Amino acid sequence: MPTIPFPGLRFPVVRAPEAVHPPAARLAGVVTMSPDPSQLPGGQILQNLMNGLQFWALALALVGLVIGAAAWALGSHGQNYQQTFVGRRAVLVSGLAALLIGAGPGIVTFFYNAGSGVH
Repeated sequence: MPTIPFPGLRFPVVRAPEAVHPPAARLAGVVTMSPDPSQLPGGQILQNLMNGLQFWALALALVGLVIGAAAWALGSHGQNYQQTFVGRRAVLVSGLAALLIGAGPGIVTFFYNAGSGVH
């Protein structure tokens, strides 16, 4: 067994998976996963449901953005600080919601690919 030299001491080198659970190290390459919606009944229905939910979420974000912009404009015109603040916050939250809704599939795919690279 190789050792790591250290001034005055010598520590054995042990690979982490074998040290924790030797059978798990042998099975690491056996278990695989590849997501495919066509492999289960209802996969296309679930895809259509996600597409519809994304549409409705974007539509609600747009409504929130328009209402927030109107409140911001009216509050600014009427010298109402509270209404201006609430309208500005609604615009920012709606914009952030639209950003996350649009980036959601890419974020999930990024983390899936990052997790798939772990061996």
